[in-house]
Amino acid sequence: MKIQLILLAGSLWIIPLTFMAQEKTLNSTASGLKQVSAEDPKDRNNNFYDNTEMYALTGSPLTIEGEVENPGPADLSGLPLRSIIIKEALLNDGGGNRFIGAYRYDGYSLFDILENRILNKKNKDAYRPIIDLYVIIENNQGEKVVLSWGEIYYPNHLHEILIATRVGRIVPSKTSDLWPLPQESKLVIGNDLLSERNISNPVKITVKSYAREIPVNRDLKPLYSPGFKITSKSKVLSEITTLPEGTRKETFNAIFYGRGRGIHSTTPFSGALLEQILNPYVSITSRDLKTGLVVVIGLDGYRCVYSLSEVVNRSDQEEVLLVDGKADDGSGQYRLYPACDFFSDRAIKAISEISLTTAE
Repeated sequence: MKIQLILLAGSLWIIPLTFMAQEKTLNSTASGLKQVSAEDPKDRNNNFYDNTEMYALTGSPLTIEGEVENPGPADLSGLPLRSIIIKEALLNDGGGNRFIGAYRYDGYSLFDILENRILNKKNKDAYRPIIDLYVIIENNQGEKVVLSWGEIYYPNHLHEILIATRVGRIVPSKTSDLWPLPQESKLVIGNDLLSERNISNPVKITVKSYAREIPVNRDLKPLYSPGFKITSKSKVLSEITTLPEGTRKETFNAIFYGRGRGIHSTTPFSGALLEQILNPYVSITSRDLKTGLVVVIGLDGYRCVYSLSEVVNRSDQEEVLLVDGKADDGSGQYRLYPACDFFSDRAIKAISEISLTTAE
């Protein structure tokens, strides 16, 4: 698979002031970063992550567009400042990975930024669930990355996707390595192993739903598909009725809890990592990780969107499991268990297709 502001003129003078208000130490000059004092420079407390100076990052106004009732400029002034720690690495052109540095980032979570943007799905009459949504984030250079709605609102650990406005190094005590500091505000995704989606100076967030029309049959019984096809751009890449020979099996203990019906079960799930099944059909390039989507479709038309990165590029080992076998309700043969999610909503049953695509 080969994956790849508009602002009203009268508002231009207002938005930068809004951005500046939420981060009073933000340095808008090009002369370098403005230093913010370290909280514990003498390492007297037990927090390893507040010993070095924090630096304010320059930033541009941010706007929100797409399938929301209230698009427009993002006002960050009333949002809580959140913090994450991260080890950043990128793909090497010649193969392997290239370590960039270890950092603490402070900023504003996508969860908070989008919280009061009322959804207005284009396909809401045909498909009301919100798990087919994704967001495209674009920076001032035209770079784009994609995240699923589930990554933002369904994970076990909330507020780990930030628009960072401050940064500080996490310096090893023996080597005192001073990692290079970014200069601009930055999208930071805490659960990515490789930081290809961490683009600088994001300026636009666009909310979208998966556009393909798929009929829904809620009364389909039995809800059973003997296998599924893997597709890309309407081309069938493979048909899976049995897991490939040599597939490694995993067992995840689980408390399976739905957003609507609450507790489903506390039974462990066994199966293969979805990443393992998809590996032969995806290429792990910077472009793939930035814009790739994995759409999982059930026989009844129920579907959800994952970003490719959250399936194949995790740093937390909270993987997506492909479960092989009938469930207690007779559904099967293949279904998902997303260990990364708090809710069960993206655990598609009776999988009939997995589509590998690119954010549009």
